Amino acid sequence: MAPDVLASFSRWLHSVFIDQLDIWVVVGLLAQFLFTMRFVVQWIASERARRSVVPAAFWTFSILGGSMLLVYAIYREDPVFILGQAAGLFIYLRNIWFIRREKREANGAPVVS
Repeated sequence: MAPDVLASFSRWLHSVFIDQLDIWVVVGLLAQFLFTMRFVVQWIASERARRSVVPAAFWTFSILGGSMLLVYAIYREDPVFILGQAAGLFIYLRNIWFIRREKREANGAPVVS
């Protein structure tokens, strides 16, 4: 690589990852980590079952990471990111509702739809 290209790239990396580092970037990174963990738990559960499995922890991490990413997106005022995360939260919460209802039915408790 030419020295000027390497220097430019180095300045860009510093600008993106160092100059912009603040509490909101830390919140965003933590949120992204939580959101990524949902895929990790899904992968581990599927490997153990030797079939595709979506455990409740997937939806829990989805809600935690998605909520934090929504807060981050609102702070950044990014309409695409805001709409995407808000829509996703509805789906994650609905899946948790289905899981809880199924557990109540299995325990013989009355179910409210």
